[in-house]
Amino acid sequence: MKIAILGTGMVGETLGSKLVALGHEVRMGSRTPDNAKAAAWVKKSGGKASQGTFRDAAAFAELIFNCTLGNASLDVLKSAGEEALRGKVLVDVSNPLDFTKGMPPVLSTPPDDSLGEQLQRAFPSLKVVKTLNTMNCEVMVDPSRVPGDHDVFVSGNDVDAKARVKQLLTEGFGWKHVIDLGDITTARGTEAFLPLWLRLWGTFRTGDFNIHVVKR
Repeated sequence: MKIAILGTGMVGETLGSKLVALGHEVRMGSRTPDNAKAAAWVKKSGGKASQGTFRDAAAFAELIFNCTLGNASLDVLKSAGEEALRGKVLVDVSNPLDFTKGMPPVLSTPPDDSLGEQLQRAFPSLKVVKTLNTMNCEVMVDPSRVPGDHDVFVSGNDVDAKARVKQLLTEGFGWKHVIDLGDITTARGTEAFLPLWLRLWGTFRTGDFNIHVVKR
């Protein structure tokens, strides 16, 4: 596939590198066409990697990963533009975290909303699938870093879009346990997990952990 990565941070770089390794063409998008971090990633990633603006990357791709900071995600998608986004699948791995009062951050969304829903409302033609936002980026692309059974969640309104993302998660990233929570409103639950995840990270001093749901 042709895939866009919106964001040049650790999450975007990790996902982009894994997707290139899987044989996909990946374009990393940023605010400027010559972003230094994106250029460094392209240089080390080989011929299937490229860079451009957010608009360039979105227009290039058939599937888009939102790896931007949650408080910037809406502005990033607006800069990409409705035309470049229309009808495409957006895999939203971001979280609405507010760092203005220091660490640990708090959620910037109210209990009856989520970043996933905000993105879907702002771009109705976009097929938003919330996933991978409940773990460290290294675990996102390599679940074997955590021993035993553990889970990844998906939320979204479009059944076909979720099926496509689930296939990438299982066949590409190696996930064995994918739990479909339902429509995009269920992203409230996974985003609300972040305050607990951050405290677990503070306790364990590592991001190599995840959760597993066990039922009778």
